[in-house]
Amino acid sequence: MRRLLGLLGWAAAAFLGTTVLTALVFRFVPVPFSALMAARRVQAWSAEKSYAPRHQWVSLEDIAPCMGVAVIASEDQNFPEHFGFDWKAIEKAVEHNEKSRRKRGASTVSMQTAKNLFLWESRSWVRKGFEAYFTLLIEATWSKQRILEVYLNIVEFGDGIFGVEAASRTFFGKPAKRLSTHEAALLAAVLPNPHKYRANAPSDYVRGRQAWILGQMRQLGGEQVVKAL
Repeated sequence: MRRLLGLLGWAAAAFLGTTVLTALVFRFVPVPFSALMAARRVQAWSAEKSYAPRHQWVSLEDIAPCMGVAVIASEDQNFPEHFGFDWKAIEKAVEHNEKSRRKRGASTVSMQTAKNLFLWESRSWVRKGFEAYFTLLIEATWSKQRILEVYLNIVEFGDGIFGVEAASRTFFGKPAKRLSTHEAALLAAVLPNPHKYRANAPSDYVRGRQAWILGQMRQLGGEQVVKAL
């Protein structure tokens, strides 16, 4: 038992050291790929289908500020204030899910960044525990600007389309730096399910979300939200 506890202690220390070191490296170094990108490639390989992912890292300075505002307005309006978890949103989601069959999530931008970058797809409590750990880790070691920068560079906008630069060039034929406010809101509108909703063929639902996001962007103060991070 003592030997087993010793091994578990060494394993925990190794995990902690490795993950902290990785987070510190990614605080400065562009993220070349994410766990979600790797998972999508494996899924395509398992299904024996051709797969040509698109991904191009760009700095936050090379992304139109309106894109950052759009995802904050759409996904996590308390992003500038919280430390990874929006407890009020979580409480509201729990209350809603107890009464409705249509489930509502409360994942913050930080939580989604941690999940997409480090973890596998699962709804298990074990995965949730790791997600909480990695969320706290990046909040403790990265700035809010860096979290937003990584999120915008690895989030999935469509089948094999990762990051806002690839999405902007694919759907609008321009770099992310030149995105308009309406284009940014349209990209943000597909994020709940980028395999169902399409920015290049938006449904009425997506157009409705786009209009709502535009309204929220104005209420939040526009680009000042990102500049103040």
